[in-house]
Amino acid sequence: MQKTILITGATSGFGKACAEIFAQHSHNLIITGRRAERLSEIAGNLQEQYGIQVLPLAFDVQDKVACLQAIETLPNEWKDIDILVNNAGLALGRDLFDEASIEDWETMIDTNVKGLMYISKAVVPLMQVRGKGHIINMGSVAGKEIYERGNGYCASKTAVVALSRSMRIDLLKYKIKVTCINPGAADTEFGTVRFKGDVEKANSIYNGFIPLTPKDVAEVIYYTTTLPAHVCINDLDITCLAQADGIYFFKG
Repeated sequence: MQKTILITGATSGFGKACAEIFAQHSHNLIITGRRAERLSEIAGNLQEQYGIQVLPLAFDVQDKVACLQAIETLPNEWKDIDILVNNAGLALGRDLFDEASIEDWETMIDTNVKGLMYISKAVVPLMQVRGKGHIINMGSVAGKEIYERGNGYCASKTAVVALSRSMRIDLLKYKIKVTCINPGAADTEFGTVRFKGDVEKANSIYNGFIPLTPKDVAEVIYYTTTLPAHVCINDLDITCLAQADGIYFFKG
């Protein structure tokens, strides 16, 4: 059965990979991101390649009003959202707490936590009236294993893990599934953004082992949405073989 999937942060990384895998399985997509031109390009490519419908919405999830308006003004034919993938997020800086930037902290909290809450708050009523839906929240192993210099990012992803559990409990009576996906080290734009454009430093993170790819994670996310209606994966950690948890790596 063809479904409608809303994916935030779909211009790169996990979000773009999720858009591709859902498109491959003939589902229609609402994709969001800040880069309007890039978003339109991805939408056009997916429509042409897979014959699906794609609605691109360019806005920043940090903007509460923009989030609420984007969902409230959806055309009627796009309001039956079956799956919400709360992927938009980022890490900024790898500094000790006393040296970290308050602006970086605020951006991470506003995007990773508040943005997720804004979009979910807007979409949940559309799922409630239908008595079904599935929300995928992108957490991180950093929300479970705290590491040095991870302060603001670890805090934001710990919040996502807690929010996911709370949403699962609160939305249970509406038969809305909530799944928290917690990736480990992955080779995306994540590192480049975290180190503010320093590609060499970003790439050095993965020296000595093979990290996850966006496709690896997207395939797992897609799988969680294919299970029978009475089955819900609540929380799932995904790491590459070299990473035992958030802080233990083997670099051979």
